[in-house]
Amino acid sequence: MRQYRPFAGSRPLGGEHSGRLRVPAPLLKRRLPSGRGASEQPNSTGDGQAPLTARFWVALVATGIATGLLGDAMMFVLFSFEHLAFGSGAGDYQHHVEQASALHRVASLAIAGAFVGPAWYGLRRLTPTERSEVDDVIWRGDARLSARRSFVSGILSEIAVGMGASMGRESAPKLMGGVAGSLGADWLGLSTPQRRLLVACGAGAGLAAVYNVPLGGALFTAELLVGSIALPIVLPALACSGIATAVAWCYLPEHATYVDIPTYHFSLSLLTWGAIAGPLVGLIASGAIRLIGWTASHKLSGKATILGPLVAFSILGAVGVAFPALFGNGKDMAHRAFLGEGSALVLLALFALKPLVTALCLGSGATGGLFTPFLSTGAVLGAAAGIAWSQLWPGTPIGAFALVGAAAMIGAALQAPLAGLVLVVELTHSGMAIIVPMIVATFLATALSRAIDGYSIYTARLPAPD
Repeated sequence: MRQYRPFAGSRPLGGEHSGRLRVPAPLLKRRLPSGRGASEQPNSTGDGQAPLTARFWVALVATGIATGLLGDAMMFVLFSFEHLAFGSGAGDYQHHVEQASALHRVASLAIAGAFVGPAWYGLRRLTPTERSEVDDVIWRGDARLSARRSFVSGILSEIAVGMGASMGRESAPKLMGGVAGSLGADWLGLSTPQRRLLVACGAGAGLAAVYNVPLGGALFTAELLVGSIALPIVLPALACSGIATAVAWCYLPEHATYVDIPTYHFSLSLLTWGAIAGPLVGLIASGAIRLIGWTASHKLSGKATILGPLVAFSILGAVGVAFPALFGNGKDMAHRAFLGEGSALVLLALFALKPLVTALCLGSGATGGLFTPFLSTGAVLGAAAGIAWSQLWPGTPIGAFALVGAAAMIGAALQAPLAGLVLVVELTHSGMAIIVPMIVATFLATALSRAIDGYSIYTARLPAPD
């Protein structure tokens, strides 16, 4: 009888010399009649450092539940301050900003900057050694996060975005998901590799919960935060994102983030455009990521952060008098592009300005995300370029170009093309009919940006080594 056992030897793949070991071992010890081992499939192993024990799964379920609830709490703060700043009722956030006077727009951001600047400064002074950067602790640390610093910083971030700051809303729920994983790992005494995986699952689940993208959140964890699509990574990532998303439905809607997007159909014109636009998007993404990296290295610190957000947010408010779509994370800007709305000149202006004002806000010392700002930049770029392309080859709706542009931009920006594609499809519940042009553009954009630089919007922001 052949028993399941670790394999020794130097052959890199398969057979009794693969060196692979399942931890924990499978329940059935008897091999198939062929004598081949289940561990010969590369995707089935790899959990030796972070074994998926019963204790780990208990912590994972608790992390998923906590992440969904914390995501709801962060979005409640965001929506409350959106309504406080610009009112509620019919229409989206951008519509309410457009209805506000020029003075109202500038004042909202000035008030936000005057509040969050001193608040962040005080928080950092009180917690100088505590960690609240989820990517950094996963990739370079022991995956321990400060609950109090992360929670307060997350609330301040959502307040700033709600009142108009140009930053992503995903930073806080992503961070709080990581905190839930960190606390769960400590609670059950998990090893450092297990904690690192659990924190990554929680962070991806935070993104999944607030955008209703469980598959995208799982791929975000596996492809970007862990860097492996192996089964021992995908299983906990998928479970955590699914649990968090379902729990978040207690408060957040179950429908797509971007509603009423038409079903766009494949065309040779769109495929050809994707092949041409993909490298261009990759080149632009590399430049924008470099901008974020430079901003992260030169952002204000110390007492300068007391007034920094006030000045930066006020500048954004002044620019937003002419371009109100720049307010907030860019969700409505992308939504309108997906629907094919907007003139070429306005779309081009938004494409040029959104990365600049986002870098301005982050450089002031504020803390926020980058996911939706980059997604919206890709969407308006795709729509503007699609308008020009339609003059040469008419027949394809402008919104289809926006979807392809968004997928290419976010895939290159994350350096995670699978996650980028799935996220755009889940966010819109559309795009499957044009998935081939999306794949072509995303592949070319990501490959070129990787060849040029290889940074993502998250690695570019990592602080200098201690």
